[in-house]
Amino acid sequence: MRVAVAGGTGLLGRLVVAELTRAGLEPVTLARSRGVDLTTGAGLDGALAGADVVVDVSNVTTTSRRTSVRFFAAATSTLLSAAARAGVGHVLTVSVVGADTIDLGYYRGKRRQEELLAAGPVPWTLLRATQFHEFPEQLLAGLPGSPVVPVPVMATRPVAAAEVAAHLVGLVGQAPAGVTTPIAGPEPWAMTDMVRRLLAARGRRALVVPLRLPGRTGAELAGGGLVPAEPVVLGRTTFAEHLQELAGR
Repeated sequence: MRVAVAGGTGLLGRLVVAELTRAGLEPVTLARSRGVDLTTGAGLDGALAGADVVVDVSNVTTTSRRTSVRFFAAATSTLLSAAARAGVGHVLTVSVVGADTIDLGYYRGKRRQEELLAAGPVPWTLLRATQFHEFPEQLLAGLPGSPVVPVPVMATRPVAAAEVAAHLVGLVGQAPAGVTTPIAGPEPWAMTDMVRRLLAARGRRALVVPLRLPGRTGAELAGGGLVPAEPVVLGRTTFAEHLQELAGR
């Protein structure tokens, strides 16, 4: 089976490509570094030739609603049209738990992606996941060396990106299922506590300042809007185990 991975050079994409290879499938990476531009369609038709399934883990790093919506609208529309032309039988897309209800700027782009997928011309599966264990690292990466680290007040059940990748590859061989059971980690965490634990593991001294967003969005983040209701696929790797793995690298 030939499986095209949109965003195959990103954090999750690399793991999906590796998992597909281990499963004996043929991954094809769709990324600008491989001559494929999802937003313009350049190189896309050739890359999708002979593909049976597309796994879409493409992403943009932004908190801007405008940037997020613009990217996901363009990339999703272009990808779905090209997949239909290529005769792809299944598009499997990863989104975020809460993207359909919470009005964060980035999530509005993911919501548009979900809407286009559901209305698109190719049979589809949508998997929503909680924040990855790597999310606190991404927050700190934007504040290198800062003595003060503002962190959104949010409740989550962080999941290992590797477990999301493995679950995705398991869905590749199944029939399109629409919105499927979400995946989350085994333990509840507050994002502020995750960042504090990561700072301690790195030996970095910094003050974590809880930042509660205003209005309904802030209340939803703090009150569990990012935690999926049952039924849910639960990963097994804990955040503490993730930190131990980081220390061993």
